[in-house]
Amino acid sequence: METDVRYDASQIQLAAAAVGTAFLVVGIAGFIPGVTTHYGDLQLAGHDSGAKLLGLFQVSVLHNLIHLAFAAAGLLLARTAAGARAYLVGGGLVYLLVFLYGLVVGQHDQANFVPLNDADDVLHLVLGGGMVLLGLLLGRPRPIGD
Repeated sequence: METDVRYDASQIQLAAAAVGTAFLVVGIAGFIPGVTTHYGDLQLAGHDSGAKLLGLFQVSVLHNLIHLAFAAAGLLLARTAAGARAYLVGGGLVYLLVFLYGLVVGQHDQANFVPLNDADDVLHLVLGGGMVLLGLLLGRPRPIGD
């Protein structure tokens, strides 16, 4: 028996799913030699990790796992409009805090445990601001029509 099933997601749910998917791709890419340069220098955590995603963004195993955790959160929370909004606004605020943390902590400081470099800082600012704006500006969900 064939059933016609239609899925209708609000704009905010689609945005959260897209951001979550982007985090998934980035998290996986951080573990792929070639996409991540100096892969042999990938550390579990800390500022000494010499691996760089796309040769630009300093990464570690911890950094990649954080991206994968944000991916899972985004994909799960995208199931509802309220969850999607919470993910975009809350996650965006977290990334804005990570941006500020990156500005305060020196690149070679022991406190730079994720690790973060200047390229990461700029990306975190853009990502955090973009997520918050998406969460605040996208319209309220509409009921599913027949």
